[in-house]
Amino acid sequence: MDSYAKTRERLEHYFDRTASKTWERLTSDAPVSRIRQTVREGRDQMRAAMLARLPDDLSGRRVLDAGCGAGPMTLELVKKGAEVVACDISQSLLDVAKSRIPEKYHRQITFVAGDMLSDRLGSFDYVMAMDSLIHYKAADIAAALGRLAPRTRGKIVFTVAPKTPLLSVMHVTGKLFPRSDRSPRIIPHAEARIASALRKAGVKGHLRPVHRVARGFYISQAMELDP
Repeated sequence: MDSYAKTRERLEHYFDRTASKTWERLTSDAPVSRIRQTVREGRDQMRAAMLARLPDDLSGRRVLDAGCGAGPMTLELVKKGAEVVACDISQSLLDVAKSRIPEKYHRQITFVAGDMLSDRLGSFDYVMAMDSLIHYKAADIAAALGRLAPRTRGKIVFTVAPKTPLLSVMHVTGKLFPRSDRSPRIIPHAEARIASALRKAGVKGHLRPVHRVARGFYISQAMELDP
């Protein structure tokens, strides 16, 4: 997992030091540029699609929000009754999540700054990983799912960047944000490539694509692994 660790280190630097304010603003209601507005709207659509893969009532269920960021997914999960482990590598974004989520829900949330794959987080009924694996190679995604699957009783719902001509061009020629706060590169993947990597890693379970969002500059594919 050396490749995973190196990418995680770059992401930690980006989200916690370089662009925490950018992402705090993007995930708020504050006015943003037209490009970033499409990203915001696309992320909202994807979050709703992923949540629709879980039961409406999550009372008594333990859910990992892997890469929770500023907490929008966590908030929706606790509203459904879930006990949530909200984990992110950025302490800055976790602080934003704590401040935004009403205190009445805090008793249902364990906020953790660190590696979303850590065994110390325990086991779960479900795992949600929205846009937290999109910077990794297929082998690293498979290894990450291999760490999570044995500790997940239900499904793992995650996103990848789909391998499309438009997405490839966007990330070669422009990226989404100015150079000063540009994120580490996103790696597009075909479904077959992820499936092949899972087989090579010996990860058991049924992989299926469940929803794709293409909203302006936000293009993402939700997938589901039933361990």
